[in-house]
Amino acid sequence: MPKEKRMSQISFKRSGNTIGGSLTGVDLSAPLKDAERAAIHQALLDSIVLCIPAQQLETRDFIAFGRQFGELEPHVLSQYHHPAHAEIIVLSNVVENGKPRGISDGGAYWHSDLSYMAVPALATALYALEVPETGGDTLFVDMYRAYETLPDATKARIDGLTAIHSYAWRHNRMIDKNKVRAKLTDAQFQCTPEVVHPVVRTHPETGRKALYVNPGFTMRIVGMEKDDSEALLAELFVHATNPEFQYRHHWSVGDVVIWDNRCSMHSASGGYTPEQHRTLYRLTVTGTVPY
Repeated sequence: MPKEKRMSQISFKRSGNTIGGSLTGVDLSAPLKDAERAAIHQALLDSIVLCIPAQQLETRDFIAFGRQFGELEPHVLSQYHHPAHAEIIVLSNVVENGKPRGISDGGAYWHSDLSYMAVPALATALYALEVPETGGDTLFVDMYRAYETLPDATKARIDGLTAIHSYAWRHNRMIDKNKVRAKLTDAQFQCTPEVVHPVVRTHPETGRKALYVNPGFTMRIVGMEKDDSEALLAELFVHATNPEFQYRHHWSVGDVVIWDNRCSMHSASGGYTPEQHRTLYRLTVTGTVPY
């Protein structure tokens, strides 16, 4: 029997300057009403990163919430999938019976989820089950503002450029860095070939332009010499990660945070000890081909 919907007034509040917001008065453990669904969608477009706090969800509730936005994309690292629901990848530093509960170093670098796929992510949602007392924040960047505040000469220079994105390139760098991750299997490598996306993409719903390169998965600019490509990307990354464009989310148990990957980057900040447990469930919603 469907759970009875608790009625309360929906309220949206900005959490940051141009990026970040919270929406209260919504219970995600019961089917969403049309007005709630519309409010969440609009708040996401307005804030880019949206927190819906104080939720008490079963796994099926969280999956149902993610499906409100589109088809769910299982992560390539299938060894970290939820044991009963492949749509969910578990982010956790908890070790049980000598086996990691989930991936412990996920997203500890600036990136946009699934930019390494031919059809990247529309949105990502995280549900916090365990959070450390200190540390564990997630940082987000408004990539609309990152583009809009570029010098005119730089905008002209990058107009029409494309870049190569690669998951294997990032994964191998993570192996070299911390020796924790296992090498990709042949199947995982085959399903994540290098892809090409525009350096500046147009958001399909808002029509606004956003910078669409990231340090995590963007290897190089197509048609440029290696040194020139690295210099241009470094310039864009330094500009994009200006603190003025950032929002820092401090997690509480029960937070559901969803963000728009089409116009943002994010990074896990770390800063907590292994004794402080951090466990989140993650869903990724498939988007459309960037243009």
